[in-house]
Amino acid sequence: MIPVRRDAVLYCGLTVLAVLLASTATLSLGRLGIPLTELPSALFGGAGGKSAFVLERLRGPRLATAVLVGALLGLSGTLFQSVTRNPLGSPDVIGLGAGAGAGVAVTSLMFPGIPAPVGAGTGAGAATLIVFFCTGKGFRSPTRTIIAGIGVAAMAYAVTQYVVSVKLRDAAAQLAAYLVGSLNAANRDDVLITGIVLLVVLPCAMTLPVSMRLLEMGDDTAAGLGVDPDRTRTAAIVLSVIAAGAAVAAAGPVSFVALTAPQIARRVIRSSEIGVIPAALTGALIMVVADLAAQQMPLVRGLPVGVLTLGVGGLYLGHLLLSEHRKGRL
Repeated sequence: MIPVRRDAVLYCGLTVLAVLLASTATLSLGRLGIPLTELPSALFGGAGGKSAFVLERLRGPRLATAVLVGALLGLSGTLFQSVTRNPLGSPDVIGLGAGAGAGVAVTSLMFPGIPAPVGAGTGAGAATLIVFFCTGKGFRSPTRTIIAGIGVAAMAYAVTQYVVSVKLRDAAAQLAAYLVGSLNAANRDDVLITGIVLLVVLPCAMTLPVSMRLLEMGDDTAAGLGVDPDRTRTAAIVLSVIAAGAAVAAAGPVSFVALTAPQIARRVIRSSEIGVIPAALTGALIMVVADLAAQQMPLVRGLPVGVLTLGVGGLYLGHLLLSEHRKGRL
């Protein structure tokens, strides 16, 4: 068992509080917001009329989806960065987001009756499998994984652009919103699916930290201490892909949450280890705050949530690249 650090517990508590505050603001602000005096009764089923409609149909499913998708992306990024020993790693590196976008585009063209989340999940899974087999050793080599991921992402983007440009001119705007990541169409089914996946993946992921810590010392050292490197790496990657795939199916390929959430948690806690729960809570907070801004901030109101995470994440990625370069790690 990894000892529980006081800093990590304090960080998790404060992050949960921040998520609750942002969630309250999401439900109560704006013209359709539920007044704070009515919010408790609405949450516990005692409200009707507008308050019930906003909570059950309009903002409630969107908020719950934001929390669950953010937690799944944070968890996914944690596992991926741990097994690849790369702070710049995330499921996006293996082309998962690009594959999801191509899946949506292809199903929209060839099988218009198939829901977009199904196409996204299929495309994400296909991209992951291609990278897995192209690397020759699964995901053992970070360099091969990144190179294969770049190639798969390029091919997926080419497919998407072809469909948008040639076949789906009329539906291009709607498809573009999904491809960048959006919570506008979140519903109860999305909440149910992401909730079930999180309940299954999170406990499984919490059994891996000890093995992953040993894996960071190298495969030979880990094997000498009784850890199967290939089995641990495969389990972590499979859980990471399942979590990211569920998130993508619900909200589209939201960029940079899986990359930034683990690193923010690690830097605030000041630990070399990336905790599963702190990263998941950080991802949830990022998504809720981004969605709150997309609903209420004048300059960005109405934009897909993925646009906000893309902009903020790009700035953070630049900072992280400079930081790692100065430390001689890149």
